[in-house]
Amino acid sequence: LARLLPAVVVAPAVPYAVAHAEARGLLSVAAEAVLAYPSAAATGLRRVAETALPMQDAPEARLVAFRAPDAGVEHLAIVVGTPDPARPTLVRVHSECFTGDLLGSLRCDCGPQLRGAVRRMAEEGCGVLLYLAQEGRGIGLVNKLRAYALQDRGLDTLDANCALGWGADERNFVIAAVMLRELGIGAVRLLTNNPDKVAALAACGVEVVERVEHAFAPNGVNDAYLATKARRFGHLLD
Repeated sequence: LARLLPAVVVAPAVPYAVAHAEARGLLSVAAEAVLAYPSAAATGLRRVAETALPMQDAPEARLVAFRAPDAGVEHLAIVVGTPDPARPTLVRVHSECFTGDLLGSLRCDCGPQLRGAVRRMAEEGCGVLLYLAQEGRGIGLVNKLRAYALQDRGLDTLDANCALGWGADERNFVIAAVMLRELGIGAVRLLTNNPDKVAALAACGVEVVERVEHAFAPNGVNDAYLATKARRFGHLLD
């Protein structure tokens, strides 16, 4: 959960302290409780801040921040224009990517996807981009950099993540569903190339009325990355 490798919890085994902790059930946690925590935290997300945020590609935009009561991680919603709750809203579920979104890395297509989504929403008059704190498909920035190092040695994206002990995709899309509910959006036109993302949102109760293509051409550096997305993750890039 902390995205730390390796990870361990240590406490001094003082006899009276052990007895005290055992009596209160503090020395063990059921695996089911650990596995359930991400979804439990997601369902507790609430708005904690909101402000107008004129953007270069979307002058009429606002930023809404969400956080669970027992967590310090914020997820953001960029709301472009004024979505009509009675109509399906153009929505992009975008996982944060420090290297691509901020630094303009050519290793992925995240930056173009982020800016392209905002532009399209502005052109259509409204939309919502959910910016989720799930770097590197949920493994965190440091672990993503470790995965990059493995990719430089010949592994692809999926195998690099697995070599570090992670699943192919560790993201939790309950977060997106709760944020959409809090924004009053029930039906969406989902801007994505990932069928698994469509299925995940639908499984969380979001009505996905349309998948809207959102592909960008390879740049000469990310060609293998995009090919892996298509071949091993099932993204629809053709």
